[in-house]
Amino acid sequence: MVSGGGLQGYLVAAGLAGVVGTSRERSLRSYRLFAARDPRALIGIDPQGGWGEAELIRLMAAKCGVSDDPRCVSGHDVIDPDLTVLGLDAFAERVGEVARRRAPVLFGTGHPHRLIGFYAGLADALSAAGCEVLTPAQGHCVDITTRFGLRTCSLDYVRGVGFVREVGRERPGCAPGAHTHSPLPVRVALDVAARGGGPLPELVVGDHGWVCGAGQLGFEAIGLADTDDPALFVGEAEGVVSVAVPVDDGVRSDCYTPLTRYVLNRACLSQ
Repeated sequence: MVSGGGLQGYLVAAGLAGVVGTSRERSLRSYRLFAARDPRALIGIDPQGGWGEAELIRLMAAKCGVSDDPRCVSGHDVIDPDLTVLGLDAFAERVGEVARRRAPVLFGTGHPHRLIGFYAGLADALSAAGCEVLTPAQGHCVDITTRFGLRTCSLDYVRGVGFVREVGRERPGCAPGAHTHSPLPVRVALDVAARGGGPLPELVVGDHGWVCGAGQLGFEAIGLADTDDPALFVGEAEGVVSVAVPVDDGVRSDCYTPLTRYVLNRACLSQ
């Protein structure tokens, strides 16, 4: 078990915080797109504030620890590990609260090849605590616009974690699931759950459009976000997202296992 005091060191050693793989150029491009209200960067958030590029840089410096100097335009971004731990503590508090209420939860990720294991560990623990882990709209088709054009995907769940697969495009031996920032999967899932009269989640846990899309619809939502994901941090600043944890979301999947254990320990859900 990695304790709070030792977690910062682990985060830096694993590349989850400290100097991360996300480039400054990529993050700045996302801030520019968000400032221009490009849906690719908004990923389901309808921001109320002006949020120009300079304001976004200041926000991301405060929330993540990236450089607040607009003249810094190249190199790798930096995440302050202390901010990651603070985020994980707040994240764990929300997980613990929903467990105590035995309330229904919904998990979903736009990074299935990286983050399913992180969320699945939480889903297993919440299920064991008496929470219903929801899997609405399994098998439903979702048309998602990508840089390669319109792609038809199907909504699927593995160990209670939602994600999308590109219909007819997955090959044997490839990691299952498609990377997406789109809020459409969670909108479809929530719509089907509502129309079916089944339970609705009291907490949505995930990343990208799963968190932003659910939060914008009024559901409590928490998740992980990289330095090029300003939407979650804007959502948190405006009260649409409950918790956004700054962390590199592109490292090896096994590197997130200690984070799952840390959250479960903080939420008093350790097995």
